[in-house]
Amino acid sequence: MIGRRGNPWLATYAVAAVVLLYAPIAILFLFSFNETHFMAFPLKGLTLEWYRRMSQNAGLFAALSNSLQVAAVASVAATMLGLLAAKAMTRYRFPGRAASIGLIMAPLVIPEIVLGTSLLAYLLAAGFKLSLATVTLGHILLCTPFSFAVLSSRLAGFDPSLEEASLDLGENRPATFLRVTMPLILPGIIASLLLCFLISFDEFLMAFFLAGTDQTLPVFMYSQLRFPKKLPEVLALGTCVILASIVLIVLAELLRRRGGAPAQQ
Repeated sequence: MIGRRGNPWLATYAVAAVVLLYAPIAILFLFSFNETHFMAFPLKGLTLEWYRRMSQNAGLFAALSNSLQVAAVASVAATMLGLLAAKAMTRYRFPGRAASIGLIMAPLVIPEIVLGTSLLAYLLAAGFKLSLATVTLGHILLCTPFSFAVLSSRLAGFDPSLEEASLDLGENRPATFLRVTMPLILPGIIASLLLCFLISFDEFLMAFFLAGTDQTLPVFMYSQLRFPKKLPEVLALGTCVILASIVLIVLAELLRRRGGAPAQQ
């Protein structure tokens, strides 16, 4: 029986895991204020110069705009596809159901570089021009399995008798979905949108293969790393992206709790 003080090895493991995960982020934040171009201790001084230069970089804002557009479209499209697939797989039994689930989840196990090169070869052979549209298609392919996993778990715990009761009372299926199903699975939809948005926004390999001349933010950051003098600006940009992601996650969690509150009453 474990005493009240708990297991010291487990506590040590937890502390080590937290340090391993968050120490690189803390170092990134720290060196984004360093006066010199080099990441080395001791720091030479603190400055906001790199943030000022970052805010005046027109290429950065163009890449940021591209990433936001791609992530917004990909997250909405992937969530819609994931919702349709999750509803079909959790509500109906049909031949080939297991194979269909495996096909939907396949992008999670196929190496991303294989997906990127395959899509690149297919799109070029089909006569498509590489652009943000092709990047969006690739990101939808990557994000749909995550959306499906999130929404399947949400729908699996949903009582189908509520939908049946609505249909018995005279509502049609679209109205039943909007008035009964949607409010109850709204936390899952928000979680899917958030997850897909972050995956698309941070994705590099697919964008690297399919973007053409239109850079997304991760591709832009990678291109800047070739120039040592640009490193502090990249660190400042990375810090801003991390802080924005934290704010987005907290906001989504608040919305998830508010959306899930009525269902618990």
